[in-house]
Amino acid sequence: MNLASCCGLTTKQKALKSATYVKKRYINSLKMTETTKTHVILLSCGSFNPITKGHIHMFEKAREYLHKTGRFIVIGGIISPVHDSYGKPGLVSSRHRLTMCQLAVQSSDWIRVDPWESYQDTWQTTCSVLEHHRDLMKRVTGCILSNVNTPSTTPVIGQPQNGTSPIYQNTANKSVAIKLWGKMSESLGKICCVRPHMDRFTFVDENANLGTAMRYEEIELRILLLCGSDLLESFCIPGLWNESDMEVIVGDFGIVVVPRDGVDTERIMNHSSVLRKHKDNIIVVKDEIDHPMSVVSSTKSRLALQHGDGHVVDYLSQPVIDYILQSQLYINASG
Repeated sequence: MNLASCCGLTTKQKALKSATYVKKRYINSLKMTETTKTHVILLSCGSFNPITKGHIHMFEKAREYLHKTGRFIVIGGIISPVHDSYGKPGLVSSRHRLTMCQLAVQSSDWIRVDPWESYQDTWQTTCSVLEHHRDLMKRVTGCILSNVNTPSTTPVIGQPQNGTSPIYQNTANKSVAIKLWGKMSESLGKICCVRPHMDRFTFVDENANLGTAMRYEEIELRILLLCGSDLLESFCIPGLWNESDMEVIVGDFGIVVVPRDGVDTERIMNHSSVLRKHKDNIIVVKDEIDHPMSVVSSTKSRLALQHGDGHVVDYLSQPVIDYILQSQLYINASG
């Protein structure tokens, strides 16, 4: 009599049970790795006049770099176009800028466009936009978002719902981060401009199996401001930024900087007392290769459009170009 018979299991059943056990162990190891990392939402504020390939490249490079550090998982990106009353010369209506942004990210499964800032009665500070999205995340997920420099010791995301711990599920086909962001974006999209009372909800992937449930409250979530080195440099201009706002932006939230045109970010940070004070909260995306997208700008794009320069296809995605031509934007504008 063989061992399988003694245990009351056939050889095939034992093999299946063993394979299931190994798979569970593997999934659990992945789960442990992901829950020890900080989950990040990247928020980029700006004119996006128009949105360029460089803006999208900034998101992609930042996510790639943060993942490489082994400390972060980027679960989503938010593009927040500035209000019309910002007063920048040549700024087209937010209606057009929002549409162009939507066209630019239509194929992305992790970057979304948020109209809240554009839909307010007047211009909003970057600090207030960050705080809005932090509060919105709390309402949508029932989460507690920790500061960059002082991680929360309490459960960061999720509270029991009817006695059941909120969970989300992992699958081999699509990352947990993207699934989580997809569910969050679906709900955020319904309340981006109005914020009614919302019941807390549970993220569940019906296709997941083999006990891959992860307790939502095990995850730490932060919103980080994503910017180019030009915005970082603007922090050093006396009187341009409210110092208390800078303290909140850099000290409480933190920023991810993608350098442009070979700018010395170290020099910039040393030039500002606030930046020096919160240097540990500033993540500079390092890239050994100077990517051509790093020098693409909205200004260059507008000039190319005005001059009929064929290089505009290097700066803007085709759907954005088509929309600009259809709407006759920037063609006769100055700057």
